Amino acid sequence: MAVFRYQAQSAAGARQRGTLDATSARQARQQLREQGLVVLTIEAQRPSPFASVRSSNRLNLARRCLLTRQLATLLQAGMPLTEALHAVAVQKHQRQVRQVMLGVAERVAEGNTLADALARYPSAFPVVYRATVAAAERSGDLAGVLERLAGHGENQQALRQKVQLAMVYPLILMIVSLLVVGFLLGYVVPDVVQAFARDHAQLPLATQVLIALSDATGRYGLLAVVLLLVLAAVIALALRAPARRRHWHAIALRLPGFAELVRTSDAARFVSTLAILGRSGVVLVEAMSIGAGVVGNLVLRERLQTAAREVAEGASLASSLARSEALPALMLHMIASGERAGELESMLERAADLQEKQLAGRISLLVSLCEPLMLLMMGGIVLFIVLAILLPILNLNQLVN
Repeated sequence: MAVFRYQAQSAAGARQRGTLDATSARQARQQLREQGLVVLTIEAQRPSPFASVRSSNRLNLARRCLLTRQLATLLQAGMPLTEALHAVAVQKHQRQVRQVMLGVAERVAEGNTLADALARYPSAFPVVYRATVAAAERSGDLAGVLERLAGHGENQQALRQKVQLAMVYPLILMIVSLLVVGFLLGYVVPDVVQAFARDHAQLPLATQVLIALSDATGRYGLLAVVLLLVLAAVIALALRAPARRRHWHAIALRLPGFAELVRTSDAARFVSTLAILGRSGVVLVEAMSIGAGVVGNLVLRERLQTAAREVAEGASLASSLARSEALPALMLHMIASGERAGELESMLERAADLQEKQLAGRISLLVSLCEPLMLLMMGGIVLFIVLAILLPILNLNQLVN
């Protein structure tokens, strides 16, 4: 997709200048003619040095779900695919979304399949999305599969928003607590305890600790914040290496409490992906390989990829997943019963729905536990500061009496 600068003349004779997005000069002329303009000059605009940064083709989950829902609705109404893609593109005011959809429509108009057209924008349409669309095109039920894709994405978005909303209050509470403690140690405490700072030997231990913390905050507080940011950046860069990231993921699977949360989250992601791909007609082995690719933990991903190879060699799905030790026991029982009854796709959907509800419940429980813990911690810190200030005053009163 490129940007073209044009000069055109309207039917009333008025001249217009502007820019528009198109895949070629021919398409740009066609767009201007459809607007009733006579093209005078048109030329491609040279991209700025930062154009690649600004024109990223990434689409978030909410935008992709909305596009998919609109496209499914138009196809169900009987509109041809190319026209439906153009109709969705024109409705979008964001330049980024419009560029992506016009590019997809252009490639489909050239004779490519929708899955091949989507493959041109891998950051906008992930591999699960493209594989599902490819299977839908082979089965001839593109509108129905897009409807299921939109519903699947909307469920994921709803779960994500629920978790984010649940974390807003604890996050605000933590930030306010840090600001209050920093303000007390940096500005209030030094003014209050400076009268006692001359003779540390006669001060209570709590007051001496408070004075030391206040001095350290004033001298090294900013440096500590900078060092923490640098340390976080170094750890993030180090984890980009696959070997180090895999080592950390292996450690995460052995951490009490956190390991169960990781397993539950990745199991829900894998099974829900497997369900949508299986329902759309993707072969089981291919669906397992794609589903393993969306798992975040590298150790669990390798185990699920091994399970996919075992299924390709003739093993049953339930037995191969049981040997991988990547899914909870209840989910394995549900998959095994669905496999025996010949209703694997519906059972996978039920297992995914159950696992996502359990995950949402555990996250909500953890977040709800964080609130009283943070309040207790904040209260303890404030109590310590108050006692450290009052104890020397009480000692002076006792001496006077």
